[in-house]
Amino acid sequence: MLPSLFISHGSPMLALTPTPAHHFLRELGQTLRPKAVVVVSAHWETPHLQVSSSVKPITIHDFGGFPDALFAVQYPAPGNPELAQRLTKQLGATPVERGLDHGAWVPLSLMYPDADVPVVSLSLPSRWSNTELIALGEQLAMLRQEDILVVGSGSLTHNLYELQPQGSQIPAWVGSFAEWVNARLREGDRDALANWQTAPDAKRNHPTPEHFQPLLVAMGAGGSAATQLHHSVEHGVLAMDVYQFA
Repeated sequence: MLPSLFISHGSPMLALTPTPAHHFLRELGQTLRPKAVVVVSAHWETPHLQVSSSVKPITIHDFGGFPDALFAVQYPAPGNPELAQRLTKQLGATPVERGLDHGAWVPLSLMYPDADVPVVSLSLPSRWSNTELIALGEQLAMLRQEDILVVGSGSLTHNLYELQPQGSQIPAWVGSFAEWVNARLREGDRDALANWQTAPDAKRNHPTPEHFQPLLVAMGAGGSAATQLHHSVEHGVLAMDVYQFA
């Protein structure tokens, strides 16, 4: 049975920059070989749940101000309309034609650079509570028995207003929040994580919640406790943690 994953995707430049997180995701893809990936990205928010039914999802460059080389990247992974249709019915979701935003294609392009693993995207329902997002993950848990990888793609910390130069010292408010999350995940304390906004410095690390919420979906899809597979920090304030739930 495959685990579910929470992946911190950080800056879109992760696709091209040889950081520790970049190298880790390349190695991770060599150890996990799913039949398909179902991904919930922080960059596809909708009021209610939607499922991408695209046969050939386009690569969405949903960002600005980056080098031309990043805009030239294409990730032509196929979709899986049959799986999308099944999830649409099971979850009561709405099917739509949707490409892969950078929260999906950036980490997957490192894990599966040949773009040969089918990908189905689920939206992040912005009106849902934390408890409902965990329950969504629980509904996806059965996919793991079918060698389908469930991925929540966000960022363990995500305050773009306080970005610092690469290599900067990690502020205490970033470390305190990351340590709190790590401890609660290792303990399998879902109640605490369902109320993560009360954690130390939560608001400063996440001025808006969408980059933390995919972790709740991944947690719901996995086992009771998590394993931290990777930790690094980019630009001083972007914790690039990857967690496995099995």
